[in-house]
Amino acid sequence: MAVSDPVAWLTLQPQGERVPVHAGQSLLEAALAAGFDLPRSCRNGTCRACRCRMTAGRVRYRVEWPGLSPDEREAGEVLPCVALPDGDVVLSQPLARRAST
Repeated sequence: MAVSDPVAWLTLQPQGERVPVHAGQSLLEAALAAGFDLPRSCRNGTCRACRCRMTAGRVRYRVEWPGLSPDEREAGEVLPCVALPDGDVVLSQPLARRAST
């Protein structure tokens, strides 16, 4: 099965690592597929364990009301577990690290 071209690129800061995001992948799924270990728990937008700041880009959500307040959204906070990119995205996630093999 051929891998499709990415629909967007996710850049993790401060690491400066870029990972491809394929159609239908959340930002969290893309990071995990690229070998990064990010904070996470529920994966449905309610626990907020994956919450981080988006410094560039736009997202839409798989769920109607992810667990963010309007003030948090306005401040650039996102929930990568249910966030789908609308183009390239930059996340500030200091806890992101390459997963051990």
